[in-house]
Amino acid sequence: MKKKIYFVIAILIVGFLAYFMYGVLTTRSHSPSETKTFSHAGLDVKVVYSRPYKKGRLIFGDEQDEALVPNGKYWRLGANEATEITFSKPVKFAGKPVSAGSYRMYAVPDATSWEITLNSELGKFGYFKPNYALDVVKVNALVETSPVEAEQLTINFDNDSTGVIMDILWDKTVVRVPIEAQ
Repeated sequence: MKKKIYFVIAILIVGFLAYFMYGVLTTRSHSPSETKTFSHAGLDVKVVYSRPYKKGRLIFGDEQDEALVPNGKYWRLGANEATEITFSKPVKFAGKPVSAGSYRMYAVPDATSWEITLNSELGKFGYFKPNYALDVVKVNALVETSPVEAEQLTINFDNDSTGVIMDILWDKTVVRVPIEAQ
């Protein structure tokens, strides 16, 4: 009788471990990694982030409405590892000076604007909040509504007469951050 109980427990443990490992090993395919690069007027910008899908969920909104990214809360600007941005030379990030280099980039979304922060703590898994003492710059960017719904989180770059524009798009939300070489 004891052998049967031990056998059942062993099968349950192996099943649980297999299910857990499947989730861990396939998580990156659910939110694939993307590297975006953009060059303009001698400035090279690179963003490395993971791109989650909407999958019918409420993306931005209030916590009580079970939004995936609740207003007023830390968000890693993607999935999996922390989102990182690299500048080849000093820039003005939404008008604020930032030295050349790589930074962890995260946001605190709200309905009308997002606080986007560059932080010097690199190489961390994005789920864990950063060491806020290492924040380099915080900027506010207005939220715009897109006429087209983006199923997958996307960060794009474009340029205008002032420099580079970084667009963050997901669902029907667009946030634009100007980046200008110093």
